[in-house]
Amino acid sequence: MRHFYILIGLLIASAVFGQDRVDDNKVVQTFRHTRVINMHSVETLPAHKLDFRVVHRFGDLAGESGGWTTFYGLESASDIAIGLEYGLSDRTMVGITRTKGSGPLKQNLNGLFKYKIMEQRENSSATFSMAAVGLASYSTMQKSSLEGQITSFDKSSHRLTYHLGLQIARKFSDRFSLQLGGSWTARNVVEIGDKNDIAALNAGMRIQATKSMGIIFDAVLPMLSDERDTGVDYTIPLAVGFEFDTGGGHVFQVNLTNSRGISETDFIPYTSSSWGEGEFRLGFTISRLFSL
Repeated sequence: MRHFYILIGLLIASAVFGQDRVDDNKVVQTFRHTRVINMHSVETLPAHKLDFRVVHRFGDLAGESGGWTTFYGLESASDIAIGLEYGLSDRTMVGITRTKGSGPLKQNLNGLFKYKIMEQRENSSATFSMAAVGLASYSTMQKSSLEGQITSFDKSSHRLTYHLGLQIARKFSDRFSLQLGGSWTARNVVEIGDKNDIAALNAGMRIQATKSMGIIFDAVLPMLSDERDTGVDYTIPLAVGFEFDTGGGHVFQVNLTNSRGISETDFIPYTSSSWGEGEFRLGFTISRLFSL
């Protein structure tokens, strides 16, 4: 954990003491918002903007847990998130979110720090944008009375999960953007046979279909999942969706994903739903920006 705190400290120091540069050649809106679907994008909030976010994941559309019985998942909620995020500068943002949680650790408070390291510019050697994101999740759920469980919480630190990611993206034209990234997720307590640390690769894409609507896609590939001896067949979180810029600070997104969790500390370690078996669900995000 020491390296995690050192890196976050360096990012904070860079954000506090660094200066934003005014550049007319800066490429804007590589993505329309701070997330692609599941993963963070390279975008940060503008300075002094407050983002109120509501994110919802319904239940399975099909498969054993879906279909008409649950009205194709609309009567279920696999995860819910409500949060506030704030732009300290045009390249630095912080946030706090409460999530229901879809893994063994539920009722989570998630603290976020994100810093845009580099911005793509036209007619410059800066041909891409780069952003780093740090996330710490703390479970507030009631302690289990059974010994030897993940939720026994023998130590307070067992309630904590960490995530650190780096995203690199390029806006190739007004209609197409591509993002690649890598991440590291660390859990302080896991089941016997599982791995505390999980590295992952991810990719995201955005196609501007109309003036106000974009088609978005992202995928996350956790590495060495076959070395996790838990009896669970882990799958790749895949998501596709549409986002709408309704003007006036509103962004609305609707998507389909096999990920039950919303936070990286949830869906990267625990996704086991399969698209092929109908274990995917409808989700949406509502974002409203306020000036402070």
